[in-house]
Amino acid sequence: MIAKRLAKGAYCARMSKRFYLTTAIDYVNGEPHLGHAYEKVITDIIARTHRSLGQKVFYLTGLDEHGQKVQSAAKAEGKDPQVYCDEFAAIWEAFAGRLNLTHADFVRTSSARHKAFVQAVLQKLHENGHFYQAEYLGFYSARQETFLTEKDRREDGTFDPIYGDVTELVEHNYYFKLSEHQQWLIDHVETNPGFVQPETRRNEVLGFLKNNTLEDLCITRPKERLEWGIPLPFDEDYVTYVWFDALSNYASIPAALGDAAAAEPIGLDSRPDAPALWPADIHVIGKDILKFHAVYWPIMLKAMELPLPGQVLVHGWWQKDGQKMSKTTGNVVDPIAVIDEWGVDAFRYYVVRELDIGPDGNWTDESFQARYSAELANGLGNLVNRSLSMLNRYRGGTLEATSDELAADAEKWIAEAKGNYESHQIQAALVSVWGLVDRANRYVEQTAPFKLAKQEDQADQLNEVLYNLAECCRILAVLIWPVTPETAEKIFEQVGIDGSPADFAQAKWGGLAKGHTCNKPTPLFPRKDLEKK
Repeated sequence: MIAKRLAKGAYCARMSKRFYLTTAIDYVNGEPHLGHAYEKVITDIIARTHRSLGQKVFYLTGLDEHGQKVQSAAKAEGKDPQVYCDEFAAIWEAFAGRLNLTHADFVRTSSARHKAFVQAVLQKLHENGHFYQAEYLGFYSARQETFLTEKDRREDGTFDPIYGDVTELVEHNYYFKLSEHQQWLIDHVETNPGFVQPETRRNEVLGFLKNNTLEDLCITRPKERLEWGIPLPFDEDYVTYVWFDALSNYASIPAALGDAAAAEPIGLDSRPDAPALWPADIHVIGKDILKFHAVYWPIMLKAMELPLPGQVLVHGWWQKDGQKMSKTTGNVVDPIAVIDEWGVDAFRYYVVRELDIGPDGNWTDESFQARYSAELANGLGNLVNRSLSMLNRYRGGTLEATSDELAADAEKWIAEAKGNYESHQIQAALVSVWGLVDRANRYVEQTAPFKLAKQEDQADQLNEVLYNLAECCRILAVLIWPVTPETAEKIFEQVGIDGSPADFAQAKWGGLAKGHTCNKPTPLFPRKDLEKK
């Protein structure tokens, strides 16, 4: 099929495919929290990394807006579900702005463009015999919008509180033949070790697939119980189950934009000028929805005859002070409050410096303040401020010589940082970047430019020292841009460089020339009176 389309030229733009990555779409019925912010920042850093590597990038995030919980919440407030979703969407889009995300699109599953894709998929899968109708007799969790079985009961016969009120239910629904593809999926995960990462999550998926028999997936709800969803195109008495609807968003937006690889296999029109997006390169998700993305989604795509994504990248959860976060106890971290007080770059830096992608993490206000003080204010901020202050004090801001004294050290840390960024090891990349920060700060202490300035016969040496420091500042701006873009741009401005630090090609020694003039610095990370915090 693909070869045939290639011959027709339908995939002629594949050579210019963009690096395409996504976050999980967030359920609209709630306020954004630390976990949401963490996932979006990770994804944004990866997106910025690939832009710095010279690639075109398409970053998608958005909202899951259908389902019983939304319908019930809207009814309780006396609102139409669409109006209810519109109000929450404004909150979530503003949240993305406060995190300084560079997403190219914001999907909403209530939009017409998404609905058109889902209905086309449903029609195709129905016609190809992937669905059947059957009666369900069992238990249902409205909170999780999922069916439960006896296997989900605890030893005492009760269900975990995460399910809320569980009721017995008898109803007819449509089912997707998930079980037919179990061995195929095992083979795919085993032969593609990078498909699920980190390795612990890959092993978790394989363990689940090898030790359990997949049950077919219920993909509908009767309209008599749920109206707020996408109607089945072949049976007006049903709407699509929220998870089948939600997962499709990753392909629905490429298809809506006219991407042939996403649109044509399900019978939708493509456009020759559309961005080449599908398949996604990375889905960034939390560990709680691993099964949906590493089991259900690839099987759905196989049935759709769409290529699978390159990777499902799974992150852990945050605790606060060693305990699960809870609004009831007040044990929560409000990302917006942190950003308001400390700045968005400090927030972005901390969440990826403190927690590597994969394990769970623990937020403490003390650790945040410690990293802010030691690494941002006293480390990077102090380096830039004192380097440029001395250049302005002793040489009027103008570089009067060049030097490569720190070139070898810088190139070592540059290579290490870039390699870690390229493999999406964000925490390790920052450790490498701060290797250069620490080296430059030690260089200040070793050379003591404030002493050299008092010795006329050391003028040439002072000129070289000031060059080395200014050049380190310039390079550091390039290396930190994916994580702390506002700070990187401020450093470029203070070093007197027009343009953007968003290009790793600039991270090589010798970018500043003799005669270049730097501006006077202003504090990048103002010191806080931490005793009052």
